[in-house]
Amino acid sequence: MTGAPPGANPFTLLSLIAAPAVLTNAASLLVLSTSNRFARAIDRGRALAAHLRSADAAQDPESPIRLRQLKRAEERALLLLAALRLFYLSIGSFASASLVSLIGAGMAGSAYELGARIATVASLGSGVLGVGSLVFGCVILVRETRLAVLSISEETRLLQEAHVTLRTPPDGTI
Repeated sequence: MTGAPPGANPFTLLSLIAAPAVLTNAASLLVLSTSNRFARAIDRGRALAAHLRSADAAQDPESPIRLRQLKRAEERALLLLAALRLFYLSIGSFASASLVSLIGAGMAGSAYELGARIATVASLGSGVLGVGSLVFGCVILVRETRLAVLSISEETRLLQEAHVTLRTPPDGTI
């Protein structure tokens, strides 16, 4: 492989730093939004648990549905926690890829050519791990979103049934 050493082109070094930095920013934004979603799932679970612990819960015909929603809120929280872990791994991987790329770029064209090659492989591996973690975390978020929508749909159905029941006259005509 012939050509100019990596340090000869300033855009090479810039791209080694910029790509992981942009991906780190994306992962950080996902951490922020996922943390918010996690807090909301926890709050919903606490509200459902409080309702189910109340004295009225035993007579409430909606309690089995609320229990199902509580289990779903727990599953959502666990999925969000898994996504957060993956996003944190992604951030660490991108930071590692940036650092190792800088070290490798410093070694390129010097007597430490083997070190530069090792740094290249390590940086690439770290970047691939980061991207994989980011993608897999997003897949988990899609699963969590489906559970949230399922809960909202169930809640809407309950309210619609209650509303129709309240508005139905005693003779059954609508």
